[in-house]
Amino acid sequence: MKISSGGSDGMQPLISDGPAPNHIAMRDLAMTFGKVGVLSFGGPAAQIALMHQVLVEQRRWLDERRFLGALSFCMLLPGPEAMQLATYAGWRLRGVAGGLIAGLLFVLPGAALVLALAVLYGFYSTAPAIATLFAGLKAAVLAIVLQALIRIAQRAMEGTMDWLAAIAGFVAIYFFDLPFPLVIVLAGLAGFLFRPVSSHNPVSERPAPVALSSTLKTLAVWLAVWIAPLLVVVAIFGGSHVLAQLALFFSRLAVVTFGGAYAVLAYMAQEAVSGYGWLSAGEMLDGLALAETTNGPLILVTEFVGYIAAFKQGGVWLGVLGATVALWATFAPCFLWIFVGAPYIDILTHSPRLSAALRTITAAVVGVIANLSVWFAMHVLFKTIDERHVGPLRLYVPDIATVDWLALALTVLGLASVFVLRLGIVATLSLCAAASFVWLQLIA
Repeated sequence: MKISSGGSDGMQPLISDGPAPNHIAMRDLAMTFGKVGVLSFGGPAAQIALMHQVLVEQRRWLDERRFLGALSFCMLLPGPEAMQLATYAGWRLRGVAGGLIAGLLFVLPGAALVLALAVLYGFYSTAPAIATLFAGLKAAVLAIVLQALIRIAQRAMEGTMDWLAAIAGFVAIYFFDLPFPLVIVLAGLAGFLFRPVSSHNPVSERPAPVALSSTLKTLAVWLAVWIAPLLVVVAIFGGSHVLAQLALFFSRLAVVTFGGAYAVLAYMAQEAVSGYGWLSAGEMLDGLALAETTNGPLILVTEFVGYIAAFKQGGVWLGVLGATVALWATFAPCFLWIFVGAPYIDILTHSPRLSAALRTITAAVVGVIANLSVWFAMHVLFKTIDERHVGPLRLYVPDIATVDWLALALTVLGLASVFVLRLGIVATLSLCAAASFVWLQLIA
């Protein structure tokens, strides 16, 4: 498919070159991504697997090559890769309008739920029913993440080099704590230099070049979309106000969040707790747990931080404004990255050498997702996890005495639901949450 200008349904993309017009109705696109947004539990691994199932297997709107190429590209960008992949898919199908619809519908259901729970948390954070619900959801999410990891590995791994890249990606991050961008760069270089070109078959049709002037105009428009509303906030409330601080902090964070939310959580927690004093360490962990167990990107924890920071200074309505500022500063840049970069994805994946680099990055990403899966599993199943350093190695050592037996039982139930009963995401989440509530009633 060649890259060309123009949208469909009489809607023109905002400056950016878009894909060729597609016959997919906007209503179908909105309903599909609305469903993905509602069901996007389980973090990036599960969300990517869900989009693959819907867009590649069921709808057949994207082929395997384009999906994996776009995934590799999104992993190179700062910000939540799953949300950006959804935005790219919408752009590919219906231009910028489709990208906006897909990206917004991927984020807004989870954002609405996180905001509602943040408001409740401000008043009822110690309610046992809420903690019990989260226990069941966490166990179900762990099972869903493991299923997603297996699915993605089955589709992305094709040979020895893929497996070596995946293992190297896991070891580099889990044991050596290397920066995610460095891992991606090294994987890309290895694929570019050493992967046989014959191992990948790019499409025969060469994409049309993208005009530099169009790229610069797109960059200017979406940079203004990102920055202008935040400057208005600073002008109205003043540079020292909590809303202005949130705008500046999360805009800066949006530029450095390579590797998704997990790669930046430590920095964000340190600044929010120790630097700005917006939350306590316990509140920060509660916010992370809330974001982990709701639908949408894990980086929605920024919305929780924004709400609590502003809520403490001005109540619910200022808290809602704080959550809105954090959301805008976090996700508006994602549309900028995709709408500027998406027209170049076909060019990158068409080149045999660049395509080989992207495929090796995709394999390394499997190792990164495996790292996230192990990290998440330990935090679900154990109450205490020690971080130890042996020379250059970084090791996570769970305290066996702190195993959460309820979480373990619920995880086994979730695994049985996913792998034995083959239930869907909603059914698995509902089953584990119900089992958790039953347990609460039995011990009450």
